[in-house]
Amino acid sequence: MISHICIGVNDFRRAFTFYSAVMAELGHVLKFCDEEKPWAAWMAPGAPRPLFVIGQPHDYGTASAGNGQMVALLAERRDTVDRIYQFAMANGATDEGAPGLRPHYHADYYGAYFRDADGNKLCICCHHPESLSPL
Repeated sequence: MISHICIGVNDFRRAFTFYSAVMAELGHVLKFCDEEKPWAAWMAPGAPRPLFVIGQPHDYGTASAGNGQMVALLAERRDTVDRIYQFAMANGATDEGAPGLRPHYHADYYGAYFRDADGNKLCICCHHPESLSPL
């Protein structure tokens, strides 16, 4: 269904460092990075799509977050959600909802929400019961 998701950033090097750590924790690999453009993308190992792309807006204007827009990234384990949220908070993100169960979505939904330094809203979530999270 989804080919790629692209979010705008204003400081590419800062954003690349931040998202490189988040993507590594999720087990994703860098597909490309072009600092001159500037843009970069990550993918799941062995899967060419979907891509998660960061970069300067194509019109060279200032990147800004959209109202009501959010990217939710899937984690296989709840402790991964916790680690990414802690990393984000320690590296310039702002809190939009600490890690925890969100039973109003479903009984096993465990998620955390934050905004990166450019205001892009992200969710890291796990849909597995804690006892069934893959190792």
